[in-house]
Amino acid sequence: MGWCCNEDNNGGPLVPALNHTSLNYVPLNFDRTHNLQFTATYELPFGKGKKFAGNKAVNMIAGGWQINTLSSFMTGTPVRATSDGGSLRLPGSTQRADQVKQEVAVLGGIGRGTPYFDPFAFERVLEPRFGTAGFNSLRGPSFINTDLGVFRRFDIKEKINLQVRAELFNWTNTPKFANPSSAINGRITNAGGREPNGDRMLRLGLKLTF
Repeated sequence: MGWCCNEDNNGGPLVPALNHTSLNYVPLNFDRTHNLQFTATYELPFGKGKKFAGNKAVNMIAGGWQINTLSSFMTGTPVRATSDGGSLRLPGSTQRADQVKQEVAVLGGIGRGTPYFDPFAFERVLEPRFGTAGFNSLRGPSFINTDLGVFRRFDIKEKINLQVRAELFNWTNTPKFANPSSAINGRITNAGGREPNGDRMLRLGLKLTF
């Protein structure tokens, strides 16, 4: 929570004329209600010093393999429903839309002209007052990402080994979408575009340790 809406919480509020009021005190733009990070490492039990180290042929094929994974599951960041501020008569302030439905349905539309939120849940404000939809009262698309690493170590000498690395970032190729636009005349009508650098990526490498 903080004075909305500067990323490092030291900028001006959305409503400068009414600074440090409950109108501006809302979840900040980077807030995520839930954030689960899961990591795991597993090494096959074959090879020198491992549980199943007896068969030389098996050790040669299956020894030295390691699998790593890092997964992120996060709820979306805040979105605010805004309206044309002409009737507000407070230059420099952001107008809130009127929320005309008690619950705002998340339709989940992705792409131009496809609503992510119910576009009929908000209306323009035509009077010199603030709208009823709170700043940052909505949440954008959730974030899911899983990275996978497959490594194999080759022992060259007692203190020298070579590691072959294959790393897949977002290996499931799960799309990540930006937040919908705040509003057009008080209605959220445009789903966010796909985030840059969010596609699956493969990286190969060698690591020599001595």
